[in-house]
Amino acid sequence: MPVPAQQVPAQQVLAHGLGGRTDLPLDAVAAIAGGGAAVAATFLVLTVAWKRPRLRADGGRPLPGGPARFLDAPALTAAGRVAAFAATALVVAVAFAGPPTDRRNLAPWALFVTFWVGLVPVSVLFGPVWRRVNPLRALHAGLCRLTRTDPGGRRRLPERIGYWPAAAWLTGFVWLELVAPHRSDPRLVGALIIGYAAVNVALAWWFGRGWFTRGDGFEAYSSLLARMCPVGRRGDGTLVLRTPLAGLVRVTGEAGLAATACVLIGSTGFDGITRTTYWRDNVDPSSIVWGTLGLAAAIGAVAALYWTAMRACAALTGGDPAELPGRFAATLLPIALGYTVAHYFSFFVLEGQMTFILASDPFGTGLNLLGSTGNQVDYGLAGPTLTAQVQVNAIVLGHICGTIAAHDLALRTQPPERALRGQLPVAAVMVVLTCAGLFALLSG
Repeated sequence: MPVPAQQVPAQQVLAHGLGGRTDLPLDAVAAIAGGGAAVAATFLVLTVAWKRPRLRADGGRPLPGGPARFLDAPALTAAGRVAAFAATALVVAVAFAGPPTDRRNLAPWALFVTFWVGLVPVSVLFGPVWRRVNPLRALHAGLCRLTRTDPGGRRRLPERIGYWPAAAWLTGFVWLELVAPHRSDPRLVGALIIGYAAVNVALAWWFGRGWFTRGDGFEAYSSLLARMCPVGRRGDGTLVLRTPLAGLVRVTGEAGLAATACVLIGSTGFDGITRTTYWRDNVDPSSIVWGTLGLAAAIGAVAALYWTAMRACAALTGGDPAELPGRFAATLLPIALGYTVAHYFSFFVLEGQMTFILASDPFGTGLNLLGSTGNQVDYGLAGPTLTAQVQVNAIVLGHICGTIAAHDLALRTQPPERALRGQLPVAAVMVVLTCAGLFALLSG
C-alpha cells in the first residue's frame, strides 16, 4: 500500500525491511531444514560429479572489440567520476543545508540505502565500478597536483596489511548502521562523509593511490563483490565473459580478506538476530553496549567457525593452518552476497524509493526537479511472499556457490584424496551457516 513519504517514521531509515516474521508465508522449520539439506546435497554431488578443477581465474571469452572499447573508454571513466563527485558533493551539501529531520533529508537515505545497498548489485553485475568512479581518487589526484607530490605516495604499504584496513572501516560502518544512536541524523551523516574522505585521502597521499584498492572500505567491498561479476579482466587486461565464480579461485591467499568477509556475514547475521522475538523481548534496542557486544559476538562467531574449519582442514590434509584461511577466504564472498541480498532486498526496493522522492526537492525549498515531490512509497512492490522467496533462495544459493568455489579450489591446490577429506569441515560449516542464517531470518 502506498504511504506518503512525509509519514515514513525516522527510525525506518534503517529498518532493514526484513518483514515481520509472522508475515512471511514460510514454515521456518521446513525452510531451515531444506536449506541445510540442499547445501549438504550439493557437497555430495560435487564429490561424485566434479572431480577436476573447472573454474579458471584466467579463463573466459574475450568481449567483442566494440563493447570492450566502450567499457574501457577514458571518456566513460571521466563521466562516471564527474557524476560520482557531483552526487557526493550534493549529498554532503544537503546533509548540512537541507531539512533537519532524517525523514525529510536526502543524505541518510542516499548513504544507507542507495549507496551502501545499491553498491552490491552494481558491483556484481557491472564489475568494480566504484574503483573507476571513486570521488576520493579524484580528490587525491587533485591534492597530489596541488602539492606536487608523487601519486605513488611516500611509503609503500606493506603487503601483509592486505584488506585489514577495509575490514576495520567496514566494521565501523556496520556498527554505525546497526548500533550507533542518531545514526541517521543528517548533520552527523555529512560530518562522517567528510571525515571518512579526509582520512582516506590523507592515507593515500602517504601510501599512494594503491591505498584505495584495499584501504578504502567501500572500494574494497565493491571490488571483492565484483569477483563474482560475469564480466572480468584477465591478467593481461583483456575484458572477458566468464563463469561468475571464476574470480574466486585464485590460489594465493590475501591478508585480511577472510576478516572482511566475516565482518560482512556476521553483521548481516546480527541484523537478523536483533529482529528475533528473543532479542526484542530481552535486550534494550537502544543499548549501545549490548548492541556492540552482539555485533562483535556475531562477527566473532562466524570468524571462529571459519578458522576452526580451516584448522581441521589443515589437520586432515597436512596443509599449513596459517596459510589455508587466506587461500579459501574468497569462497566466503558468495555467502556474504547471499546474506546481504536476503537482509537488504525489501529495504532497497521499498525504502530506496525515498531517495528518488527526496532528490526531487533536495533542500526542501518546494522544488519538483524529478517530478516526484510528494510521491508515495509503494510498499506493494515487495510483498511478504516475494520477500520470503528472495531471502531464503539468496542464503541457500550463496552457500551453494561458496561450496562449489571451495570444492574447485581444493581440487586445484591439493591431491584429490586429500581435497575430499579436507572439504568435510568446510562443508559442515557451510551447512551450519545456512541453517543459522535462515534461523536468524525466519525465527520470531
